Amino acid sequence: MAAIQITQVKKRYQSLQALDGVSLSIEEGEFFGLLGPNGAGKTTLISIIAGLNRADSGNVTIHGHDVVSDYRAARRKLGVVPQELVFDPFFTVRETLRLQSGYFGLKNNDKWIDEVMENLDLTNKADVNMRALSGGMKRRVLVAQALVHKPPVIVLDEPTAGVDVELRQTLWKFISRLNREGHTVVLTTHYLEEAQEQCNRIAMLKLGKMVALDTTAALLKRISGSQLLLNLMPGTSLPAALHPLVLHAGSNGDAGKYALRVTNYDEVEPILATLRQANVRIEDMHLQQADLEDVFLQVMDGESVHGINESRQPSANTRYIGGAK
Repeated sequence: MAAIQITQVKKRYQSLQALDGVSLSIEEGEFFGLLGPNGAGKTTLISIIAGLNRADSGNVTIHGHDVVSDYRAARRKLGVVPQELVFDPFFTVRETLRLQSGYFGLKNNDKWIDEVMENLDLTNKADVNMRALSGGMKRRVLVAQALVHKPPVIVLDEPTAGVDVELRQTLWKFISRLNREGHTVVLTTHYLEEAQEQCNRIAMLKLGKMVALDTTAALLKRISGSQLLLNLMPGTSLPAALHPLVLHAGSNGDAGKYALRVTNYDEVEPILATLRQANVRIEDMHLQQADLEDVFLQVMDGESVHGINESRQPSANTRYIGGAK
């Protein structure tokens, strides 16, 4: 049985088709990434999974429980860390987590609450009022709230947006442990390095449709070799002969910056020779291995992704893409 089964889900907001027939099966124990630019439909899909929004058509089940007709059972199986900082300012951290436990009918849950707080470095804030916490601490409490009933499926919607390195490390250490213990984790993030490091399989959404679905390793293989990053001197431009090699190019303040596809080191010298012949001077350059950002940009630019592969068999600079949603 799939942890999350999404079948032909559609959702429209007036003239906007937020989701257009999305189907996806996330297996138990997966660490799954859901990626896409602003307006791709990620947050709408998560809202439907969490029962906060209803699809116009199609259905979603969590461990076999329909999120509409069997909402109570489905919600017990799910823990969602929302993107927004939503909290009650009248309670302490411990009171907040006890109250959340009560929503799920859990009594005498302090032992697990203490363990969650310890793993998220919240123990020394247990008796502090929520309104007195920093933004990073409030986000830790949101994570703790999502985990307080030990859900088998955890959905993290931009969990590290705008937080410090310490929280990221603390969070991933704890979430990775829960995943190893069998919890299914679904992550949406614009920090693509996080998705590449944490996720075994990734789906990409664009304008409400799924445009890529594969293991992380297989997605990375779609761009072979390395890329040559060029920063040309102001007033110069890339020769037309090299345009077919361009993976992406800078604009506005980044004009003159190009990433060129190369499959081996022997291809670098001909590129440099072409630049010399065109009297184009280089301000800076270096070779870089292809990563998930390169795949993401290629897919979002509409290049061929060789279809959507639903196989679940396996086949260090943080980057940020756009905003949230």
